[in-house]
Amino acid sequence: MPIDATLPYDDQNIFAKILRDEIPSKRVYEDEWAVAFHDIAPHAPTHILVIPRGAYVSWDDFSARASEAEIAGFVRAVGHVAREAGAVEPGYRLLANIGPDAGPEVPHLHVHILAGKPLGPMLAR
Repeated sequence: MPIDATLPYDDQNIFAKILRDEIPSKRVYEDEWAVAFHDIAPHAPTHILVIPRGAYVSWDDFSARASEAEIAGFVRAVGHVAREAGAVEPGYRLLANIGPDAGPEVPHLHVHILAGKPLGPMLAR
């Protein structure tokens, strides 16, 4: 069921548990601002999730409440992960789902980095 991005942060969500090392993940990057790991159900040959360490439900929540340092650190982490994955030159897609129409499944801000094949049109027609 899609997540309501206007609800308070749920610290029992799967990404919060990954941040606390309660659930294993195949991490590819971490720093003081973000953690990146492979998606367990990939939609492309490269499918990496990047999450901020802070408790943010969505991009809207993050952009409204995060500090400038958190925002800069997270955005830089996303770029670093894409470069390290070798996705920049052939191309990649960033995806963040916010609100019921977009269908997010975890109430913690996350960005999908999708790459490794031609991804086709951005939206189904």
